[in-house]
Formats: sequence, structure tokens, C-alpha cells
Amino acid sequence: MTGEVARRKMLGLVGLGLRGRLAVVGVQQVRDSAKRGKLKIALVASDASQNSLDKVGGLLKARMVPVINDLSSAELGGVAGREAVAVIGVTDAGLARGIMSAHEAATGGAGASRASGRG
Repeated sequence: MTGEVARRKMLGLVGLGLRGRLAVVGVQQVRDSAKRGKLKIALVASDASQNSLDKVGGLLKARMVPVINDLSSAELGGVAGREAVAVIGVTDAGLARGIMSAHEAATGGAGASRASGRG
């Protein structure tokens, strides 16, 4: 699977999760899900504002939520039906595994990072 095909698959899975209510959109909803221990993986926009990163980065790191941070806010917004989105959180373990697998295929085996100050 080429990187671009895997990237489209990953975005398709995120969109599927959003339609099936297996994912949440936005800083506040991701924070709430992480606090409740429901978050399995987070997709943080590579161009997210520092303010957004400050709000979610520490919490994701503390909860040891894997983070994918190589998608733009426009790409995340595209699957969420918005102009731009800073963060999407996936709450379903199976869907998170599928997204992680597609991400690894897209990046040549590099897994998601653990949350840090910049994702």
C-alpha cells in the first residue's frame, strides 16, 4: 500500500468513526473523553494553534493516549465536515487499531507518538 493510499484509508476510517459516533471532534470533547478514560487515540493537526496544543497535550500525555500528528487541520476538518479541526479523538479500540495500522503503512512503519507538548 502506497503512502497516499494508506493516508486516504486512515482519513476514511476517521470519517467512518465520526459518522458512527465512535470519535469526537474538537478540543473540549477530546479533553472530556480523555478525562473519562474513553480515548484510544488522538489525531492532532500538525498546524494546530499553540493554545489548542496547550489544552490537550498535557492531558493526552498524562493519560498515555497515542497521538498521530502528521495531518493538517484542513485534512481533519475535511473528514469532520468543517473548515478546520485541531483535534479528533477516537473512542473505539477496533477503529483506533485500524487507524494506527493505516498510519503505520502511510509513514513506513513509524507508529503514533505518545502525547507531548507538541503532539
